[in-house]
Amino acid sequence: MAHYRQLGSIPPKRHTQHRTPEGALYYEELMGEEGFSSDSSLLYHKGIPSAILDAAPWELPDQSTTPNLPLLPRHLKLHELFPGEEWKDVDAVAGRRLVLGNGDVRLSYVAAGAPSELYRNGLGDECVYVESGSGVLETVFGSLEVGEGDYVIIPRATTHRWVPTGDAPLRAYCIEANSHITPPKRYLSRFGQLLEHAPYCERDLRGPVGPLLAEHDGPVDVLVKHRGPQGVVGTRYTVPHHPFDVVGWDGCLYPYALNIRDYEPITGRIHQPPPSHQVFEGHNFVICNFVPRKVDYHPLSIPVPYYHANVDSDEVMFYCGGNYEARKGSGIGQGSISLHPGGHTHGPQPGAYERSIGAEFFDELAVMVDTFRPLELGEGGTATDDGTYAWTWSGGRK
Repeated sequence: MAHYRQLGSIPPKRHTQHRTPEGALYYEELMGEEGFSSDSSLLYHKGIPSAILDAAPWELPDQSTTPNLPLLPRHLKLHELFPGEEWKDVDAVAGRRLVLGNGDVRLSYVAAGAPSELYRNGLGDECVYVESGSGVLETVFGSLEVGEGDYVIIPRATTHRWVPTGDAPLRAYCIEANSHITPPKRYLSRFGQLLEHAPYCERDLRGPVGPLLAEHDGPVDVLVKHRGPQGVVGTRYTVPHHPFDVVGWDGCLYPYALNIRDYEPITGRIHQPPPSHQVFEGHNFVICNFVPRKVDYHPLSIPVPYYHANVDSDEVMFYCGGNYEARKGSGIGQGSISLHPGGHTHGPQPGAYERSIGAEFFDELAVMVDTFRPLELGEGGTATDDGTYAWTWSGGRK
């Protein structure tokens, strides 16, 4: 993002002395993407940000995956992953259950009630969609209050922690990339400003706010997710100073939130294809959303989607509100995921095609991830597969 922000105390000139009231130097940290060739921010720490006291393996939740064989569309019921009051002792980092994944992106789900430890993802950016509940994302850049419908974009290597608030669980759909996550390039000017035809603009984005300084010094532990010889691994650092010892920062790289209700849908006389609903993208995947909207107004239109074959992608739809017209009769509801893999022709459930004729408005809310490499099932996906969805178009397995 080319949207510049500044918070706290910084020197007038970058890479120059910035001193405490007592005369000691603050320590400048450049956090930048693509070497020194893309967006970056400068942060000023009270302690040396490179210092560590100890390092040990951090055993991640199960990251193993199994191929989708035989090739099947699937219905996964994510709310079953955290039954009853189990969520109260779960945090939004260590408690994530892997649902689907490939070498480009991992999709996890969590229902959390406990604060997480300090954490950073060294593999790529995260897009965390808040299905329900509320919380505070505390980061080296400041804090973000988040709630239902928020997309929270967290740049790679941002040290942060999740603190749920309120009496209900913080339910989060976690999209972890091995790349950066940005607005679609077609919505950005060559200097990075969101263009007039984009479905949201900079006014809709919420950045972190102060105060910046941690309430206590170290030592503290920081969990780091990073690359390993066999895939994703974790390390637990012990650092002498709390990473939130930042007195000020400025730049174009920082966490931010966009609420799905601030996304302005693009509609037309006939059915608009999924790219018109795109909100973000990463390497080899896109993120779209389907929001409440007026639908097709051609006199002979059929408002639900036409049947389509994903010849180049797997489609993952997370149903997070309203009533998704195309899936009536399939058992899909709030907290469901449908997986439609490449090579399978999918579309509306029987009867939905005909019932949609004459509809003027769809009250639905769903987040879609399309990947351009096949997805495999994580343990959370395997545990919640209803086992019957593949046969719903034909009325039953023969």
